[in-house]
Amino acid sequence: MSIKLYNSLGRKKIDFAPLSNGQPKMYVCGPTVYDRAHLGNARPVVVFDVLFRLLRHEFGAENVTYARNFTDVDDKINAKSAETGRPIRDITDETIEWFLEDMAALGALTPNHMPRATEYIPHMIEMIGMLFDKGLAYEAEGHVLFRVEAYEHYGQLSGRSVDDMIAGARVEVAPYKESPMDFVLWKPSSGAEPGWESPWGFGRPGWHIECSAMSRALLGDTFDIHGGGLDLQFPHHENEIAQSKGVLGEDKFAKVWIHNEMLQVEGKKMSKSLGNFFTVRDLLDQGWPGKVIRFVMLSTHYRKPMDWTEAKAREARATLNKWSKGISGVDANPKPPASVVEALRDDLNTPKLIAELHKLARDEEWAALRAALDLIGFDDLSPSALEETVVGAFEKAGLIETVVSKLDAARAKKDWETADRLKKGLMDAGVIVKISKERTSWQVTPEFDASRLEVL
Repeated sequence: MSIKLYNSLGRKKIDFAPLSNGQPKMYVCGPTVYDRAHLGNARPVVVFDVLFRLLRHEFGAENVTYARNFTDVDDKINAKSAETGRPIRDITDETIEWFLEDMAALGALTPNHMPRATEYIPHMIEMIGMLFDKGLAYEAEGHVLFRVEAYEHYGQLSGRSVDDMIAGARVEVAPYKESPMDFVLWKPSSGAEPGWESPWGFGRPGWHIECSAMSRALLGDTFDIHGGGLDLQFPHHENEIAQSKGVLGEDKFAKVWIHNEMLQVEGKKMSKSLGNFFTVRDLLDQGWPGKVIRFVMLSTHYRKPMDWTEAKAREARATLNKWSKGISGVDANPKPPASVVEALRDDLNTPKLIAELHKLARDEEWAALRAALDLIGFDDLSPSALEETVVGAFEKAGLIETVVSKLDAARAKKDWETADRLKKGLMDAGVIVKISKERTSWQVTPEFDASRLEVL
């Protein structure tokens, strides 16, 4: 069975074959590095890590090239620097280190290339110049913009016309734009903002040109796969296509586009206002092993919305615990079972794959199960690590929930003195408490001290 992938460009499954002699190349949009990665950031990392592993299995690790970028020039980073007084580079260096640590905890392999946008400014300036030569860019009030109406194929990824997009999209209103859909390629920087010299003055790149320039520099004019979250399909990926194909030609750039669906928490969109916003580090600090988080994510097909729930996490922990005991001391088979590989070849059908793993465990095919787990990133399962980490998390969670229940009861009785005392006690113990109309939620910080809660 050949690898079948759902191509968002055309909206159908296709038989995948690398363009260059069995040497696939993949580019995935990475994070903007100004803060900890949340669960939604982690989903594409896990999804494309599985695809990376499948490609390595099929074509040989030495033949696969995977690039995932860091956006380290952005207004959110500038704002954090202004707020904290810290240099931008310190913030981005620290955040990149956090990201790599957290994704390694989820079992993600390191891509072959991890370019930072600030290292490819000359490539962006060169590409913008090429867009000018094609009549696809223009300068206005210190900005350089892409002329959308000059690119006749705009909308090929989203399947919408420019008129429909203008009517339904949130676009930046600016008097210097020729059309509302035109987007920024280069913008001016003040002395307090990061910037570089260019033919259009001192400034910095727009977001979309970054990935077009970096993917071209690292993978060439044409490569096999471009991936990212569904939230990037429009406008980011649509704009990448317009820039890159506008300059290079319609037969160039990425051939297959893959998008993972979004993530929810306990059935609701993840939101700080709902108190259900979690970073990967939050869950790791609460004691959930990274492999449990990974397993929950793989339990849902990447093209369907994924719902993170504590019940799923507990079930995943129990399953991995059982499997880790079964494979302990067992050498893996030379090759993973065909049924497991076939599930992955079928558009990364990880729910089907997990069903096959359950069959192997039920039949006590431990050597085969170990080989299958190795293939999908569970190559270092340890019974002791899973048990000790999560038992500690359950004890911690039980203690916190007891105090939170007392807090909720006090609030229900309008005993504000007791409620305030309990909330303060939780915060003094290293628990962040968020109270909303729907629920009281909490997050554990690294400074958690259980002894402070026991007296409450």
